[in-house]
Amino acid sequence: MAEVRDRIREWWDRDAGTYDRSASHAMTDPVKAAAWRAALQRFLPDPPGRVLDVGAGTGALSVLVAELGHRVTAVDLSPGMLDRARAKAEAQNLEIEFVVGPAEAPPTGPFDAVIERHVLWTAPDPVGSLRAWHEVAPEGRVILFEGAWGATSPIGRAREAAIDVVRRMYGMPPDHHAPYDPEILSWLPLARLDSPRPIIEAAVEAGWRAVRLYRLRDVEWAQRAGSPPILGWLERVPRYAIVADA
Repeated sequence: MAEVRDRIREWWDRDAGTYDRSASHAMTDPVKAAAWRAALQRFLPDPPGRVLDVGAGTGALSVLVAELGHRVTAVDLSPGMLDRARAKAEAQNLEIEFVVGPAEAPPTGPFDAVIERHVLWTAPDPVGSLRAWHEVAPEGRVILFEGAWGATSPIGRAREAAIDVVRRMYGMPPDHHAPYDPEILSWLPLARLDSPRPIIEAAVEAGWRAVRLYRLRDVEWAQRAGSPPILGWLERVPRYAIVADA
């Protein structure tokens, strides 16, 4: 597990320099930011609450949650990513606590809510991570922002190839510094998901209760609206929030 974690951390540290060139990652598009802020406000408890943002990356959601009046603790395996998040918080005079560490070993709670966005697919032990989040939010809730990203079918692979071609036509650089290591992907149980079912099952196994599934149609629309026409259509994927109580 230590070797896997080290390789994952190294990949994301290298990616810290390019991650925010995507408006979706950096949340620099005001329409996308507004759609995500509305989703967070919908599912989070009333402020001020204590919120743990797991896999916070460069701090896009952490900043939005802090803007809504919550006390945020942002944890990420990558120091390089958190350096970027810390700079954003300082630029906006937001008080956010930053902790370098793995998803399966979160800071001590109690938290009123635990959130993550597109993180569980990178977890070598997603059930263990979800169980650890349950322990630090024993009377709270978990909010999992995910999407159906899988492209294992021939149609899915053809769509990804078309996306690459169209992005090159528009002169758009890739969203990441390099493709994810296939060997690392083989160690991740939730990589390449095309359905929320495995995440829901993992949450239930980890002890979370009353699991609800919500489609994030405003977020999907904002993503398409901020992309060139053909690319917005090709890159559309179902995005959803899975919410559960401890």
